[in-house]
Order: sequence, then C-alpha cells, then structure tokens
Amino acid sequence: MPAVTEPLAAPRRAVIGLGANLGDLDATLDAACAAIAALPHSRWLGVSGRWCSRPVDSSGPDYLNAVAAIETRLAPRELLAALQAIENAHGRERPWRNAPRTLDLDVLLIDDLASDDPVLLLPHPRLLERAFVLLPLLELHATLGGVLPLPGRADRAGLQALADRLAREQGLERRPD
Repeated sequence: MPAVTEPLAAPRRAVIGLGANLGDLDATLDAACAAIAALPHSRWLGVSGRWCSRPVDSSGPDYLNAVAAIETRLAPRELLAALQAIENAHGRERPWRNAPRTLDLDVLLIDDLASDDPVLLLPHPRLLERAFVLLPLLELHATLGGVLPLPGRADRAGLQALADRLAREQGLERRPD
C-alpha cells in the first residue's frame, strides 16, 4: 500500500461524505460537488441523492448529507487537503468537536487502502456507525453499477441491513429528488 503522502500510480476510486447544517444547504452541496469535480488529476463519477439527518453527538439544525465519488491520482493526504480547502472556502469553522458546520467533507474510502495515519484514517473510522453515510454510499454504489468500494468485508445485503437499522435509530430520511 502506498503511504498516504505518496501520489497514486494509478487512479483510485475515492468516496467522499458531504454534509452541511448551516446556511443554504443545497447551494453549498452543489458548490462542493462542483469543486470536487474540478479537482486536479481527478474524474467525477457521481453523487448520491440527498439525505436529511439529525446531528449525531451534537445539537443544532438537521444536516443535509450526500456521498460523492471520484477517480483520482491525488495522494490521500493531498485529497484531504483539497477537501479542507473547499470547506474553508465555504466558511467552515471548527470551534469544537461536532459543532454545526457550513460544510463537512470527509474522505470515507479510497478503494481498498487502509491507513492508521493520525491525519487520515482509512476507511473512515465511523463509517459503519452513520446511516447518513452508509445509505447514500449504498445508493451511489448501486447507481454506478457496483464499481465503488464498500467498507470492510461486509456483503452488500449485510451493509444494507445495518444501514436500515441505523436509519431508524438515527432518524435519517431520503429527500425527494
């Protein structure tokens, strides 16, 4: 496995979580998708529908969430830095853990890469705990014909059952297109 700081020799599929609960949520997610699609050495694959969720381990307004996918040659840390620059361009502040935010972009998966680098843990450590990540990921995975990586060695049916249970517990709803 390449280090998270080394450029990738071949493009890898990266899955990115998007969320926002402050400001014009739709406009922010639209702009974030456009910025992700414009990243260098990357090719846009698609984005899930939008999902509404209550804040987890926090308070504040409900979130609007989605999952996007790209193919990229960016090193994992370069991708993270580019996503953080997009967040900052949208006024992202980090006054405390899980504070409400104008934009949150998380690298969820990069193909089968695993990293315990403290700057970028892969797969995302809470991926299997969040319905607002799992259901959009499964939706996009199906839309793109199964070409996206899925977390761990879990089968799709098992992930779907977990995501459905978490959605009931966490109050997740898909917003109509």
